[in-house]
Amino acid sequence: MALPPNTNDSAEERNRKKAEAEQETFLREVDDALRQDQFEGFFRRYGKPVIGVVLLGLAGLGGYLFWHEHNLAAADERSEQFVVALDDLEADNKQGAYEKVQPVIEDESTASATSAALLRAGLAIELGKKQEAVNIYESVAADGDAPQPMRDLANVRYVALQFDELKPQQVVDRLKPLAVPGNAWFGVAGEMVGMAYLELGKEDLAGPLFAQIARDKDVPGSLRGRTRQLAGLLGVDALDAEIGEDGEGTDGAAAKTSAAP
Repeated sequence: MALPPNTNDSAEERNRKKAEAEQETFLREVDDALRQDQFEGFFRRYGKPVIGVVLLGLAGLGGYLFWHEHNLAAADERSEQFVVALDDLEADNKQGAYEKVQPVIEDESTASATSAALLRAGLAIELGKKQEAVNIYESVAADGDAPQPMRDLANVRYVALQFDELKPQQVVDRLKPLAVPGNAWFGVAGEMVGMAYLELGKEDLAGPLFAQIARDKDVPGSLRGRTRQLAGLLGVDALDAEIGEDGEGTDGAAAKTSAAP
């Protein structure tokens, strides 16, 4: 005979499950409330700083975009100014070109600033402003951010303008790195180094250097002719002289000309 269902156990089981469900619901609500309270507490404590950081970030981004656009516009303006100065120079308006390149020089952020400075220095010489040209050339030559070819040009021009004021050894120290075959300034720099050698009483270095310049087909003809004469006066045959790799004379390298004193 089957036993009747235990109604008491069923009721107790239902009550237990109901209590567990209510407890679980309560705990979930408490957990949700706690999380909400933590969020609100965090926002009350850090909300304003967070908003401030976000706003600063947006402001910084906007500022960068404005700065970038402004720089592009300024660069375009400076480039146009430089072109106008070149137009004046082509029209033989040296004073106008001299004045118009100054704003380009002052804007050091543009790539045209160094070119404009060299142009103004050249115009300053034409306009009788030698000292200004000297100052510009010296500044460009010492500018580590300027392209090396422009620094070399400025260095050569500075020494050429200051040759009489500089000590011979200063001329040698500044230009000897350029007074080597293959360098674009070999002829010009080499001639000044050779003249400085003469002032230092180093004819044995000057003569072979002049001869090497005279034999270099990449050097302008007028300069080759001049250095050939100087080499001859020093008893060095410009056609047969041999020079060491460092640009200095070597023993037995120079053939004496019959016309040498």
